[in-house]
Amino acid sequence: MASFNRVILLGNITRDFEVKYLQSGTAVTEIGLAVNDRYKNQSGEWVDEVTFVDVTLWGRTAEVAGEYLAKGSPVLIEGRLKLHQWEKDGQKHSKLRVSCDRLQMLPKGGGGGSGGGSRGQNQSYDDGGGDYGDAPSGPPARGGNQRSAAPNAPPPPTQDEIPF
Repeated sequence: MASFNRVILLGNITRDFEVKYLQSGTAVTEIGLAVNDRYKNQSGEWVDEVTFVDVTLWGRTAEVAGEYLAKGSPVLIEGRLKLHQWEKDGQKHSKLRVSCDRLQMLPKGGGGGSGGGSRGQNQSYDDGGGDYGDAPSGPPARGGNQRSAAPNAPPPPTQDEIPF
């Protein structure tokens, strides 16, 4: 039987974090992410629900996050679920975390319609750990996505052209 383990989350970083380095020199950091959901309950009232998720960033992605992100920063995370188990004082513990394969920094204020963001400020970073094949060799270029288009490809749609 085949399996599929993929997570895509959009939320805000909940706390300041510190990038640490393993003995091998690999950067690693743990961030907290708040993901908001809004729905109508049975009585028709809107209810806001927040889910808190722990995310592990590795390698250059962790370093870039340490340079450019802080508490409250909006990000899009793509990764996979990992179960961490440990024993403390004779008690077994476990926790599900997201191991980040791709991080995209978003403009503050959420962009479209809120007046907080402007076009061309989304920055994406992939440390090459996933199946993307075209990972950058450094941090994202200022002012846009680091992935280049094919020579004769049409330009990406502007924010006004996106139908949602």
